[in-house]
Amino acid sequence: MRPKVPSRRRGFRVVAWSLVAALVMAAGLGGVVLWQHTYAMVEQRVSIRHGGHTLHGVLTLPRDGRGRHGLVVYVHGDGPVDATHGDGYRPLWEANAKAGYASLSWHKPGVAGAPGDWLGQSMDDRADEAAAAIAWARRRPDIDGDRIGLWGASQAGWVVPKVAARTRVGFVVAVSPAVNWLRQGRFHLLAELRADGASPAVVKKEVARSDATRRLLERGASFAEYVRAMDGDTRGMTAARWGFVARNYTADATRDLRALRGVPVLLALAGQDVNVDTADTERVYRQVLGAQGALRVAHHPDAGHSLVRRTVERSELRTTLTALFAPRALFADGFLDGQRHFLQGLGRSTAR
Repeated sequence: MRPKVPSRRRGFRVVAWSLVAALVMAAGLGGVVLWQHTYAMVEQRVSIRHGGHTLHGVLTLPRDGRGRHGLVVYVHGDGPVDATHGDGYRPLWEANAKAGYASLSWHKPGVAGAPGDWLGQSMDDRADEAAAAIAWARRRPDIDGDRIGLWGASQAGWVVPKVAARTRVGFVVAVSPAVNWLRQGRFHLLAELRADGASPAVVKKEVARSDATRRLLERGASFAEYVRAMDGDTRGMTAARWGFVARNYTADATRDLRALRGVPVLLALAGQDVNVDTADTERVYRQVLGAQGALRVAHHPDAGHSLVRRTVERSELRTTLTALFAPRALFADGFLDGQRHFLQGLGRSTAR
């Protein structure tokens, strides 16, 4: 007869095997995460001199052995964005690499240790910065200077056309770009109020507050005046942010878009965007660029403003888990493939 194992030893074995199982599971999950975050491209840290300071960036290159590649230069949207946008750009860079294109992005001033303060910039400052990055890229032997274009999201809608007016660009990918600062702000306000189920009285109050803020901006009011006018209720507005808004609130891309006539443009629009009025954006882009036949519009009905799947975006937990275990699945159906196909279709004839 097999001797009976003492209960204490049995307990030790149970604990030991439980730990082994947990470690195996953790190792397996860790392997999945590592695999999902391994991208088909070569990534380099780069430094770009501009205006007396340095832009700290990331350059990714395809692993195809070619000597020279086209390049997609990234222009961020609003906020303190680092070069990788919290790793969110990497699936896009991989799609570019699969199309034979390199990608270039950099930390905004004051972000991730970069010098300066992005809140001190105007849209023209941002355009100068991007133009300097393009000039830097054209000096590299691994970049084809005739195949350099721009990728810009949201607030970049005011920057990208200005860049095109300063330097030659071969193409543009515009993702949920805004056209008019004030119209965009009003659209966003009303969309949020509708989503919150605000009463007519609350809507009227918030619209009046927005109108009062606009009048303060129009007469060049200081931040202290804004604080007094709002009875101290600044809702997160800081002096630096007020200065940023004051420099840029008149932004309107309509006239600047003429610099993109004849340039291949992929306009990617989200079907559930509460930040930008995509119908207004499409109307303006078609009005200014449509006659040239170089505009392509891609609608993504299941996407939010960042072209992330709306079903994912609505849940912080789902967003975190998807970003960790399946980062490419964050984006709306067809978004990554659409950009890859757009780049592949450009061939070598994108210079203007």
